[in-house]
Amino acid sequence: MRLMPAIIDRYIAHKFLVGILSTFFVCALLIFMIDMIELLRQSGKYGEVALPKLVRIALLRLPTYTEFLVSFTVLVGAIGALMHLSRKSELTVMRASGMSVWRFLWPGIIVAFILGSLSAAVYNPLAASSRTKAELLHAEAFGREANLLASGPSGAWLRQNGADGPSVINASAVADRGLTLKAVTVIVFNDQGQFKERVDAKEARLKDGYWELQKAWVVRAGEQAQEFSTYLVSTYLTRDRASEALGSAYGASFWELPDLIQDTEKAALSATAFRVQYELLLSRPLLCVAMVLLAATVSLKSFRAGGIQTMVVTGMIGGFGFFLLAEVSRQLGLAGLAPTWAAVWLPLLLTIFVSLTVLMHQEDG
Repeated sequence: MRLMPAIIDRYIAHKFLVGILSTFFVCALLIFMIDMIELLRQSGKYGEVALPKLVRIALLRLPTYTEFLVSFTVLVGAIGALMHLSRKSELTVMRASGMSVWRFLWPGIIVAFILGSLSAAVYNPLAASSRTKAELLHAEAFGREANLLASGPSGAWLRQNGADGPSVINASAVADRGLTLKAVTVIVFNDQGQFKERVDAKEARLKDGYWELQKAWVVRAGEQAQEFSTYLVSTYLTRDRASEALGSAYGASFWELPDLIQDTEKAALSATAFRVQYELLLSRPLLCVAMVLLAATVSLKSFRAGGIQTMVVTGMIGGFGFFLLAEVSRQLGLAGLAPTWAAVWLPLLLTIFVSLTVLMHQEDG
């Protein structure tokens, strides 16, 4: 008899795991198909690119896109798992045997916490690494053509100054937190603000006091274009300033963020974006637990009582309401209108407390 609770725990945990992972893989497949369609459209617009390269770009970008769906897939997967148990009257049998809602939710909470922890500690670094590779590969395939043919603003833009005069840089892809640029166009002016030269290069790397451009074409007024294997453009931009201007908090992994925050603050720069991102990753395990509790508030009703569609719609509305609140709070944190910890943790704690209140009311009346 002592084995029964362990068997039931494993059974419930298996249902939650299957429901969450199934939802995740379905969403990932849809995102991959949509991204492939977009890449095929770009291939037709900017020049044909081999299909294997397009598939590789889409696969490399997939972890970044799907990482933002972790909490959503936990919510939908938990709703699906609980409704499956309810449809087979298994929840009814568990309740009749004296098992409380907290008892049979516990395996699902553990599964969600573990998945959230793995998402932050393992999947996020994988997504950050693959994102950099995808940006570089995409720039090699489309960047130069897209940069030269685009009629409107594209890519990342940066205005800078240097020993040789001011310049404006456009890059189709940014990697290594702003220290490496792909498919670069540099418009250089003299000290009087007059056009001096235009440089188109495959890649640019920031060194001490200059950008090192690889495979560059240089065009000056009244002269024919010249090709250089390496070309230098002076800059007063430091590595920290480049990371602030061109880098993205999403490009840094969970394990890199603490050092990055420390280095940014030592350089007297704002590390708010990095702090918010770090708090978001730290809170992800608890966020997944909150999604299980939120799913339970709308999924414990018996199938025989009807209103299943209403339960599902209510759960989706509750989830989207939370995501909207969390995004508004995050923007307040990024704008400096709220402490970073409050911007991330308060919406999450509010959702947990509301869900627990609803569950206690359903359980105890």
